[in-house]
Amino acid sequence: MAVSLQTKYPLRPITNIPRSHRPSLLRVRVTCAVSTTTKPQPNREKLVVEKRLVNPPLSNDPTLQSTWTHRLWVTAGCTTVFASLAKSIIGGFGSHLWLEPALAGYAGYILADLGSGVYHWAIDNYGDESTPVVGTQIEAFQGHHKWPWTITRRQFANNLHALARVITFTVLPLDLAFNDPVVHGFVSTCAFCIMFSQQFHAWAHGTKSKLPPLVVALQDMGLLVSRRQHAEHHRAPYNNNYCIVSGAWNKVLDECKVFEALEMVLYLQLGVRPRSWSEPNSDWTEETEISNN
Repeated sequence: MAVSLQTKYPLRPITNIPRSHRPSLLRVRVTCAVSTTTKPQPNREKLVVEKRLVNPPLSNDPTLQSTWTHRLWVTAGCTTVFASLAKSIIGGFGSHLWLEPALAGYAGYILADLGSGVYHWAIDNYGDESTPVVGTQIEAFQGHHKWPWTITRRQFANNLHALARVITFTVLPLDLAFNDPVVHGFVSTCAFCIMFSQQFHAWAHGTKSKLPPLVVALQDMGLLVSRRQHAEHHRAPYNNNYCIVSGAWNKVLDECKVFEALEMVLYLQLGVRPRSWSEPNSDWTEETEISNN
């Protein structure tokens, strides 16, 4: 048996990379098609080399900057959340209810952390940029695994606007439909934690010396997801510590292997493999920040 090899492009060192791209990651994709026969035949194998440069976002990248549209959505989201909170407080005064709205608010805080973990697990492992509705978030989270430090460069409204839009359309009808202080105790706290979960997430990537002392204190008390806990999520095999509000659910979910069980059910029922089964690969391998100078 003989195998013939012919290269479509000769392999030689790449030296003509522009200076502006030198800090970037260089990827080379190689595709081979092989034919084997019992008789020697030329030109049966083709080797195609594709050169591609992938750049991490820069600190002044427009995609990290807030726009007026972002700010308006965050303002709208905050308005609906604080309107719900006001209804809870005013209703509590009027009906002399204190314990029930407070307990409902605590339940909202706990469930928001669980919800953030389930959603984070889902978009980390399933779908891509072409997925309807959430495709852009899936793409962003994949980029986040590649360059996790960029979340600390995102401006406030840029980081929160997508969730703020969802919160606005969800909470506004509830503000108009209900006056129950217990309902709004739950809604306001849960919605606030969900909308600001990406900010809590950004703080979990921050440097302790650069974070506000109050944030560090809340992280150390376990009221916000800690830097150490979330760092475990960014280590192979990238299949744990998904919750990003307080992180209170992470230990339970990981020790009970809840997400692993869900992945197996989805695979057996639908034949869909989660990304965590085949990671890490080059798309999820974390890169350190490179100076642009």
